[in-house]
Amino acid sequence: MTRQVVERYIQALNHHDPDAIAACVTPDFHNEHTSVAGTSLRGRDAYRERLPTFLGQFTDLRYEIEDLIVDGWRAAVPYRMSFHHDGRPVVIRGMFRFTVADGLIAHRVDYWDGADFARQTS
Repeated sequence: MTRQVVERYIQALNHHDPDAIAACVTPDFHNEHTSVAGTSLRGRDAYRERLPTFLGQFTDLRYEIEDLIVDGWRAAVPYRMSFHHDGRPVVIRGMFRFTVADGLIAHRVDYWDGADFARQTS
């Protein structure tokens, strides 16, 4: 089940559908960013509220799964993220770490290099 939950979430991200994305997470979802350029938050409602701005800033957003490692209710997903930011193409490799509960994503930790983002967008 964990694999399917994670794949559904990434598919929703790739379709840029805020409602579908938010439907994949628990009401008390913790979205944690390790990069200085990211902003962590808690709660499905807060996450849903922020999604249109995020998707608008990162146009043509696409996550390509490089691997999907599942251990019970946990998953790790190395990815290649591509998008346009202020008209510039950007490609960043990173990793998601997920915790799944009751068929939804309860915790997402996103690891990516903020310096790589700054280099490509400045």
